[in-house]
Amino acid sequence: MALTNTEILNVKPQSKAFKLYDELGLFLQVTPTGGKWWRFKYRFDGKEKLLSFGTYPDVSLANARERRDQARKLIASNPPIDPSGKRKDDKAERVANKTNTFELWAGKWWQHWHASKSPRHAEYVKRRLETDIYPSLGKLPINEIVADQVVDAVKAIAARGALDIAKRAHQTIGQVFRYAIAHGKESKALRNPATDIKPSDIIETRKKENYARIEIKELPQLLRAIDVSNSLPLTRLAVKLMALTFVRTSELIGARWSEFDFEAEQWRVPAERMKMKTQHIVPLSRQSIHILESLKTLTGNGEMVFPNQNNHSKPMSNNTILKALEVMGYKGRMTGHGFRGLASTALHEQGFDHQHIELQLAHQERNEVSAAYNHALYLKQRTAMMQSWADYLDELKAGAKVFPFKQA
Repeated sequence: MALTNTEILNVKPQSKAFKLYDELGLFLQVTPTGGKWWRFKYRFDGKEKLLSFGTYPDVSLANARERRDQARKLIASNPPIDPSGKRKDDKAERVANKTNTFELWAGKWWQHWHASKSPRHAEYVKRRLETDIYPSLGKLPINEIVADQVVDAVKAIAARGALDIAKRAHQTIGQVFRYAIAHGKESKALRNPATDIKPSDIIETRKKENYARIEIKELPQLLRAIDVSNSLPLTRLAVKLMALTFVRTSELIGARWSEFDFEAEQWRVPAERMKMKTQHIVPLSRQSIHILESLKTLTGNGEMVFPNQNNHSKPMSNNTILKALEVMGYKGRMTGHGFRGLASTALHEQGFDHQHIELQLAHQERNEVSAAYNHALYLKQRTAMMQSWADYLDELKAGAKVFPFKQA
């Protein structure tokens, strides 16, 4: 007869273990210490086997019967499956999944990926993985992660206002999955859940803000204001050099004396400091050379051209130029980056070749083939263009009647 819960509750242990039988191979083994173990007896491949379902009352009578029925379905399936063997396989898979994590494969991807990247950028990506992605996805089996979990990870970053970092995190997650799929025999990853969503689907889109800049007609007054400003000499010279070279603020303040070739009249910004990750050549006009000679008297004994006041091994703050322009009365009207826009507009209006301008602004997209030499492309034309630009600024500042300058 089938067991009842009352019978199980009232049973008393004996000096030896004994069994209380239910139905279809299920029984309860009662130990001398009072333990009550569920067992299922069955035959597979002609051999008698036992399968444990846990202890009563943690596993109820109804639950034990449900597990028995599931085991019987496996035995009756085509082909037959041994419930004990499946349990061992499932356990092995769970153990494997504990080590087959997103963090494991992200580490392998990073080792593969970072060799061709600058050390600074590679370290940044590694830090972002550790800080922003591992807390939510790191310990999960990579072959079990679904799109919802990727969404949660990206949203958590965006929630603190780091929208750009959230977008880059989504990109990095996708790269890790692609790498894992490429090694599918080991990772068991079959698909990339990051491709199910786009950052714009889950991240607030901010309206792109253009960097504030004055009109070209206001440039003469600004150039004069720079000359008579109360800024420190180093800051004033930094603003002047930015106007002449129209590099990015980070490229300017991070300049090192070792990057300048005075004989060739060139400033060679190394790839690791460039947004495009390729070396950038800035032809130096006579006016730029003059400013650099003045700077030599101030900082020429150190490594940095524009050192931080408190720590000469570090560059000046990236807000220094912005603050200097604000003191001159251009708050909200002009930024260091604004010189790039002014140069681009004026050079295009004067008929200089668009490709030459874009290369000098370091906007030009570079593919793997051209990356090695693009930094020197059209260097002769760009050199003439930069000298024309410097002469044009001098004429504006002097108040001379300025005619459209010609391409060299």
